[in-house]
Amino acid sequence: MFKVTLNGTNRLDIELSGKLNSEEMKIALDDLVNKSEKIQNGKMLYDVIDFHIPSLGAIVVEFSRLPSMFGLLKQFNRAAVLTDKTWLKKISEFEGVFFPGLEIKAFNRDQKEEAEDWLSP
Repeated sequence: MFKVTLNGTNRLDIELSGKLNSEEMKIALDDLVNKSEKIQNGKMLYDVIDFHIPSLGAIVVEFSRLPSMFGLLKQFNRAAVLTDKTWLKKISEFEGVFFPGLEIKAFNRDQKEEAEDWLSP
């Protein structure tokens, strides 16, 4: 499951759990693009509930959309990632190096309030 919810005028809340196949990835990325359309200086809150590596088809879909995803990420300046997986925290924060202007910080899933505070400024 990849659920995208618009939270106010400049924030997206994204819930990720389970394993995505190619069709689910297409739907999720379309939803992400549509809900991001008017966002500027945006914030994202990712809640990674139960992560599974996506299917090969889903990864192909994601890679085919990389150019548009890079453009979309320019609309955001902060992303908080909630996960209890140490390796996902490290990878999430490392990804921030590749996206100038986007600061990414990882939190434990029980630190949602801290993540919300960090997104607030």
